[in-house]
Order: sequence, then structure tokens, then C-alpha cells
Amino acid sequence: MVNVIGAGLAGSEAAWQLACRGVRVRLHEMRPIRMTEAHQTGMFGELVCSNSLRNDSMETAVGVLKEEMRRLRSLIVATADRVRVPAGSALAVDRDEFARLLTETLAAHPLVEIVREEATALPSGPTIIATGPLTSAAFGEALNTVVGARNLYFYDAIAPIVTAASIDMNLAYMASRWGKGGEDYINCPLDRERYEAFVGAVMGAEKVAAHPFEKPLYFEGCMPIEEIARRGPMTLAFGPMRPVGLAHPRTGERPFAVVQLRQDDGAARLFNMVGFQTKMTYPEQRRVFRMIPGLEHVEFVRLGSLHRNTFIDSPRLLRPTLQFRGRDDLFIAGQMVGVEGYVESAAAGMLAAINASRFVNGEEMAVPPPETALGSLVAYITDAARREFQPMNANYGLMPDLKSRARGREKKIEMGARAIAAFENWIVRHGLTTPAPDSSGLAARTPSGSHQVNP
Repeated sequence: MVNVIGAGLAGSEAAWQLACRGVRVRLHEMRPIRMTEAHQTGMFGELVCSNSLRNDSMETAVGVLKEEMRRLRSLIVATADRVRVPAGSALAVDRDEFARLLTETLAAHPLVEIVREEATALPSGPTIIATGPLTSAAFGEALNTVVGARNLYFYDAIAPIVTAASIDMNLAYMASRWGKGGEDYINCPLDRERYEAFVGAVMGAEKVAAHPFEKPLYFEGCMPIEEIARRGPMTLAFGPMRPVGLAHPRTGERPFAVVQLRQDDGAARLFNMVGFQTKMTYPEQRRVFRMIPGLEHVEFVRLGSLHRNTFIDSPRLLRPTLQFRGRDDLFIAGQMVGVEGYVESAAAGMLAAINASRFVNGEEMAVPPPETALGSLVAYITDAARREFQPMNANYGLMPDLKSRARGREKKIEMGARAIAAFENWIVRHGLTTPAPDSSGLAARTPSGSHQVNP
């Protein structure tokens, strides 16, 4: 049996991969007995930030990573495919249906035992830690006794969600950048005068103060808008508010800046403000965001917030198998290892589970080749020569360069094809295929299959 601590994306994927390989799993999840500052439910894999698993195209490294995961029958990606909502070339989901289906699927698996209580100590025996960036204080202390007190951290921010019915579509318009993937985004255009007034309001708004002991270290891919604006008055216009490729369909003119909103649920009732994570206070968010044309009377169902994310010093602590260097039967996965993004976190859970299964069965550990999206990411986070370590998304820059002279889009396509071929060879070489799921693409979801343990 393998203990999995945490039923977020990484823990859920790890439990599924283990169970599909015939390994019994004890899946520990403290919610809803003990909640975090960001979660709202006790469901597995609850998405607390964006509802997008980002680009699904093979021209992007994260699209390639999802395809690699599909080759190993990823539960996270299969569930996302089942409940996707329109989002252009991105794989976005109905977040409630996603978490519900994920929870039901794992609860129905006969090899998965669910323990609804807070873990306050590391279990003995094979264990995967996937408690994520919002690890409880008690388990954090237990983890510190193993990894040491030197933990790196940064802040992750949550963007607001509004009701579609409250958006003034006389001012806003539907479009996707360059028309790719259909008109899936709502766009609120701003002229220069409105943009400058908005930036001034953002900079002058009251912010939620950090605790004295907290040093804000933001991940570049998820910066609060006020931190972007602090770098210069035009940084938002060239960042999350850039209007390139978003000409107004009625006038044909390109606005000076634009705020984009992306569908957040299957019924298209909710939309989130893309790239508008913030640490402004709630009253200030309502005031400032209603300065945006089309959002003057908008109804917020969730306002932006900021929470502390913790991650370990993986280059010093982890092997490329995601095993802890000081304990062979301890694996660490998910965002805690320094991967950034939903897909990357789940992929780390997948690899940790593959190797935990092989450890239990006395088999050789498996490390994906660096030509793959997963292998290149793991190589980055476990590079012992790295001195300054910060979280990383999957990207082509982590992969070895091509021998050909391909450039631009052609190069990305060629690197993606090479990655999939290398991943397939890795699967075959290590015999990593798993039993095929049922015809729905997921495990049977009958409640009678659940093994639920409550404190």
C-alpha cells in the first residue's frame, strides 16, 4: 500500500495511477474537516485560481505535456476533456463538474481508501506527499523535520469571477485574439484616457497587507496587476491588457487596451477576469474594476485574493524520480516540488506514482527523457547544480535544441513531435502502460465502490 497525502490535482492523479497499477492507496485529504484559506469545498482537485489548464495545442509545451499524460491515461486530463468549456485553443473546464467527477471517480475505485482527516505526521512506509502550496501548519512542521526548515515560498493570486448577465454587452464584445478558436472571450475595450484613469486607481487602491514575516516573491506568470503596473504606466497595456489581435467587430478599430473575460462554467453563466489577480481589498476591487467599460454594474461571485504558496528546495532535496534523497520510500509531487501550473502539478503526481509503484514492486525507477515535456521539467527542478531556484512552467526552452534548423512555429511542431516519440519509447521501454478504463474514459463511478474513512 502507498499513502498519498493530499487530494489536489497531484494527489488525485497519483492515487489514480497507483490504483490502475494494482497498488492499494490510502488517500488522505483534510478538507472539509479542515479548510484552507483558498478552497471552498471538500471535493478533490478543486481549482482555486483559473479554470484553464492552458493551451491544448501541440505547438506549446504544456499542450505536449497534456498529450504525454493522455498516453498514460491521466485522470486529470481525461476529466478535463469530459467537462471542457469554450476557451479558444485553451483547455478550460467547468470547475465544479471537474472536481465532482474527479471525486466520484476516485471514491468509486476499489483500491482507493479515502481518509478525511488532517495528516499531522509523515506515515511510515511508501508515501507520496502532495499537500500542495497550502500545506497545513501541522503537516508543514512534520515535513520540516524531514526536509529542513529552509523552505522557499512565493505568492499566488486568484482572479475575480463575475456573472455573464451583469456584463454590459453594448460596450463589451465577443472575440478571441486573432480569431483563433472561435469568439470565446468577452472583451472590454478602454481608450487611453480610461486606461490611464484605471491604472491610477489600481496604484492608489488600498491593498491587503502582508504579514511582517512574509517576503513577497511573486511567480512571473501569475503577478498581481498592481505589481505589473508598479513597473511602469504602460506595462498593463503590454501585458494582460494588450489589445493586439482584438479589433472591435463593429468598428474595426483596435482599442488602446482591453480586459478579457473567459468562460468559467459549462452553462456560460460565469466569466473570470483573465490575468486580473490582485491583492486589492474587496471594497477597492468592486470600485476599481467597475471603472472598466462593460463592468460598471457587474456582479462579482468571487473577488480576487492572494495566498502564500510554499515549495521545497527540490534541486537539493529530490532525485529525478521525485524520491526524497534521504528516504527511498518518500516521494514528493505537485506544486510543492517547484512546478508551476495545474497540468505540471498533476504530471508530477503521475511520475511520483509511477515510481512509487515500481518501488513497491521492486522494479527499476523510471525517469522520462529530457526531450519530453515532463522529462525536461523534472530535469530542471532536480538539477543539483542550480543555485537560484524558482518555480517553472513546462516550456520548450527546457528541452534540448533540435539538430535541424527549424525556426518559429515549425520548430515548435518538430519539438512536440520529437517529445511524443521519445515519450512513447519511454513507456514501451519501462512497460508503463496501464489497464484500459471503461468505455467512458474513466473508472466506474458507482458509490458502492467507495472506501470512505471518517475520523
